[in-house]
Amino acid sequence: MPKKPAREQARTLRDLLRLPPGEGVELSRYDARATPGAPDGKQAARADAERTGKHLARLQERLWAAGTAGDHRRVLLVLQGMDTSGKGGTVKHVIGQLNPSGCRITAFKAPTEEERRHDFLWRVRRALPEPGEIGIFDRSHYEDVLIARVRHLARPAEIGSRYGLINDFERALADDGVTLVKCFLHISYDEQRRRLLRRLDRPDKHWKFDPGDIDERALWPAYQEAYELALERCSAPHAPWYLIPADRKWYRNWAISRLLLEQLRELDPRYPQARFDVRECRERLLKDT
Repeated sequence: MPKKPAREQARTLRDLLRLPPGEGVELSRYDARATPGAPDGKQAARADAERTGKHLARLQERLWAAGTAGDHRRVLLVLQGMDTSGKGGTVKHVIGQLNPSGCRITAFKAPTEEERRHDFLWRVRRALPEPGEIGIFDRSHYEDVLIARVRHLARPAEIGSRYGLINDFERALADDGVTLVKCFLHISYDEQRRRLLRRLDRPDKHWKFDPGDIDERALWPAYQEAYELALERCSAPHAPWYLIPADRKWYRNWAISRLLLEQLRELDPRYPQARFDVRECRERLLKDT
């Protein structure tokens, strides 16, 4: 968050971490090691995250149950960030506390030949959560204005038009009952280097390393600029961006857990009422010999 503490008095974590829609974003002003709103220290935050996970699991079950009875609401968690910022770690430590039956996790890679034959949102629409589900995007449709911009994978005019298409797409999702929770995991250049070195130092982490990650680091300024544009142009009251300081893994996990909890509490899903005679069914079972 900004090194100035002016926003620390906000009422909710969403208030603390939300980027103001329509305002310019300068990522260098945000401290990737900050811990806005967190409990006092790592151990306290981990204990709170464990309690939060239990609350999340109960609310997720209610959302899933409501979906079986015609409630069309669902949640979409979008995780974006530089390599090693913790998208996979968030899925493991935050979403791992939930019932997988009510979750739909999609990790977007380079588009396949079939996906390239369609517009860039085609594969995203196919991965959206169903009513009652929590969808999780590890990377997302934003790759088409991030890596596409940095690596010049499309004409500038085409990339420029995608911001508006994304805004229209997210507006339609919100109108259809999707609660969007878009999180930018903000990691520092130095911390990324440390995490890449740790992957090289551990044979059990070599599978997560790609020599191309080093080449991508050379493009760090271009990626920061691309993110700044996406965060500025694709933020709205119905689809805000939350900037998550991600140098401290424990804070990243705690913050995203709390954001999801705040959203689900606001949705307040309810278990559906029975569509059968509960008393009659109970009596039948009691008479069953």
